[in-house]
Amino acid sequence: MMTFSKKLCGMAGAAGLSLFAALPAWAQEAPEAAPAAAVPNPGNNAWMMTSTVLVLLMILPGLALFYGGLTRSKNMLATMTQIGAAACLAMLIWVMYGYGLAFGPEGNAFISWGKWFLAGVTTDSTAATFSDEVISEYVFVSFQMTFAAITAALVLGSVVERMKFSAVMLFTAIWLTIVYFPIAHMVWAGGGLLFEMGALDFAGGTVVHINAGVSALVACLILGKRIGYPKEPMAPHSMTMTMIGTGMLWVGWFGFNAGSELEADGTAALAMINTFVATASGALFWMLAEKANGHKASALGFCSGVIAGLVAVTPAAGNSGPFGAIVLGALASIICFYFVSVIKPKLGYDDSLDAFGIHGVGGIVGAIGTGIVYQPFLGGPGDGSTAMGAQVMTQIIAVLVSIVWATVGTAIAIFIAKAVTGLRVSEEVEQQGLDLGEHGERAYNM
Repeated sequence: MMTFSKKLCGMAGAAGLSLFAALPAWAQEAPEAAPAAAVPNPGNNAWMMTSTVLVLLMILPGLALFYGGLTRSKNMLATMTQIGAAACLAMLIWVMYGYGLAFGPEGNAFISWGKWFLAGVTTDSTAATFSDEVISEYVFVSFQMTFAAITAALVLGSVVERMKFSAVMLFTAIWLTIVYFPIAHMVWAGGGLLFEMGALDFAGGTVVHINAGVSALVACLILGKRIGYPKEPMAPHSMTMTMIGTGMLWVGWFGFNAGSELEADGTAALAMINTFVATASGALFWMLAEKANGHKASALGFCSGVIAGLVAVTPAAGNSGPFGAIVLGALASIICFYFVSVIKPKLGYDDSLDAFGIHGVGGIVGAIGTGIVYQPFLGGPGDGSTAMGAQVMTQIIAVLVSIVWATVGTAIAIFIAKAVTGLRVSEEVEQQGLDLGEHGERAYNM
């Protein structure tokens, strides 16, 4: 039976070939095969899922503990709740329309649109990386979502201990819409103004840190000082909590920086080592600056230096060699120290947790410095096609655009919140503490 079947198939095949040969030449041409759909690289997909979760760790519990420990004990839970709630709100807004405004299929130099409510995003859709590889689009959506969430939360560091919870939530929604999404598009999306200019921002020096830091400064200036500032002592109530949060931020930052390559490749490895050494440099040089100015090397200085180093290396993570990253971390740490300890007291504004002094100033140093450390003769990964002066000028333009956009957008957002909900809690609530006054609970039972 098997022999007969084979013979029958052979006869049918021979007859088919005879008929095919009798056809005209144009009819014998085989149709072109459709190009195979791009398939996500499983290793890259797994790395990006891991990176996304690491960035979530930076928010909860990392940033919540870091900021919460720096406040007075009566505001610990309120601070943590504001961080968590603002991040959750950002996540929901992101999937409704934020992704479309930042990375939609249509757009111009300042904004994009499309994919509202993730229309067209499926388990089979993909997002391109920086090579010929792709990752699952849901993974890319999730990764970028955590960036939006932590940036919104960072802004709140300047307004804790006196801003209404309702105002925080309304401000966050407006701020994301008119500030964060457009800047993310301008810097990271094809067709974006700063992207097309060739601005270097590997993981968010402008999009995250300058954006959040400048916005934090504008918000605290409009909101006003805390009652008693600066005459009354307002020292951190738990440096232990802040130290724990610092460690979590550093660990999570590897997802932030190395994950921004979108692939598990050599550039991700470069971003990883730079995130180690720039941070170590920042921590030690902040404490050296304390000693040089007649103070003791402090735990608060260590934590502040860690964050300053991380902020500075963010735009340079994949755009610098390790020794350039060390220099960048040290320089940013020293400059941030002097800004926080000398310039801020002279100017007299109340940026509660130094969101501008570290994220804003450190982000500016890192963004401009990236144009220098990128050069191959300084150990950077650049190919030498762009002169240092030209690249630095592009970086300066990107910084200025980010500052202006964040300043104007934040002022609009906070004045709208002021008109709708009011900004500040009552004097009684501020004196009592926002834990009880706004949320009806205490961080610690006394």
